[in-house]
Amino acid sequence: MVGTTPGAAGSRLDPDVLELGVAVVVGSIAALLDMTMVTVALAELARGFDASVTSVQWVSAAYLLAVAVVIPVTGRLVERFGARRTWSFALVAFLVGSVLCGLAWSIGSLIAFRAVQGLGGGMMAPLSMMIMARAVPPEQRGRVMAVVAVPGQLAPIVGPLLGGLAVDSVGWRWIFFVNVPVCLVALLLARRVPDGPVSERGARWLDLTGLLLLCPALALVVYGLSATRGRLPLLVVGAVLLVAFAAHALRARAVAPLLDLRLFAHRPFAAASALNFLSRFSIFGVLFLMPLYFQQARGHSALVAGLLLAPQSLGTMLALPQVGRLADRFGARLVVLVGAAITAVAALAYTRVGADTSDLVLGLSLLLSGVGVAAVTVPVSAAAYEGLPPTSIPGATSAVITVQTVGASVGAAVLASILHGRMAQHPGNPADAFADTFVWVLVLTLLTVVPTLLLPLRRGEKGKPVPSR
Repeated sequence: MVGTTPGAAGSRLDPDVLELGVAVVVGSIAALLDMTMVTVALAELARGFDASVTSVQWVSAAYLLAVAVVIPVTGRLVERFGARRTWSFALVAFLVGSVLCGLAWSIGSLIAFRAVQGLGGGMMAPLSMMIMARAVPPEQRGRVMAVVAVPGQLAPIVGPLLGGLAVDSVGWRWIFFVNVPVCLVALLLARRVPDGPVSERGARWLDLTGLLLLCPALALVVYGLSATRGRLPLLVVGAVLLVAFAAHALRARAVAPLLDLRLFAHRPFAAASALNFLSRFSIFGVLFLMPLYFQQARGHSALVAGLLLAPQSLGTMLALPQVGRLADRFGARLVVLVGAAITAVAALAYTRVGADTSDLVLGLSLLLSGVGVAAVTVPVSAAAYEGLPPTSIPGATSAVITVQTVGASVGAAVLASILHGRMAQHPGNPADAFADTFVWVLVLTLLTVVPTLLLPLRRGEKGKPVPSR
């Protein structure tokens, strides 16, 4: 059983805790790497399936939408079925989805299988934190969480390199097939995961109505934003379903709603959520556009594109240890404003890209962008919980991650649609099409200033209390 021996908490980690940490890391690393490996394969997928940019972006968007839907459900699944069975289910879903993605015969089948993969991958991040938080005593939690977080820090650097290497050597299908042995090992190690308490609640343990409304609503809105024609009816239907979900969530009494919308009455949480949504436009926009630019406008291979993306992740890693301390000292608002300014400077450089732009200039811009990402995301994550009661934190966590992933998928859809239009206007010069599209990344980055001004100026500043259910 996972636990601690007397006196071990303050000195060395319990071997059982370390074994559990290894089991969680092995399971999580496949999903983390997969998300970043796919970014450098999009250009090859477009060529291989003769698909447009607006179609190919759904390889990422479908995964993100599945993640957004499954995250609020994960905690309920653990309560109902236990941590070990839920963790094993997530691994199996990701494994099956990976195999199906590798066998995909069309862009449509790949998009569908990516959604299956996202159902498993989306559960892994909250499950890994939940499993370790339950099993590790508070005095050892910091060290263990630092170990568990290592894959998340390395994936943005290692993932594009491995993805580029796979695409250039053995083909894009191996981006997905490589997950198979990792998932099988993780399933063998899953016996180390403690089950924890299981709820005996009745059939209304899950907000099924909310789930049935939210899933098609998000899909239709994102698809409507990415479609090159006939988008308005899809957007209208999606918007109607979103309104219906909101009405249901605010009225729900017999079962806890999938997302607690009452949290948005709390000003710090609402401001942080708006900022999370908008910032994912620019963050994911760069991750989506830059690999395509390097390959389609510059003629680089997938591996070289992965190498050229590394400065952004390096900038984030270098800035992460500092921004938390700065936010504690000066407050989230000031740090995020500085981060938005840094990100805007980098985005301004992207608007000037051409077919022969210096790799050094692009590398420095990506480095700056990475610093800005850290300066925006870390303080916002903390500010979202400012003034919330402890009972609201689980629901707030689900809502924050859902908003982030939806923002990323909407951002990819919008920017793919813009890029598609600009490509039609500049058929002989794709670099100009990318430069025009990056103007919108800059605009969206500047828009983040509005919700930033609503963040708490200093720690302890509280907004309106969260209404009770």
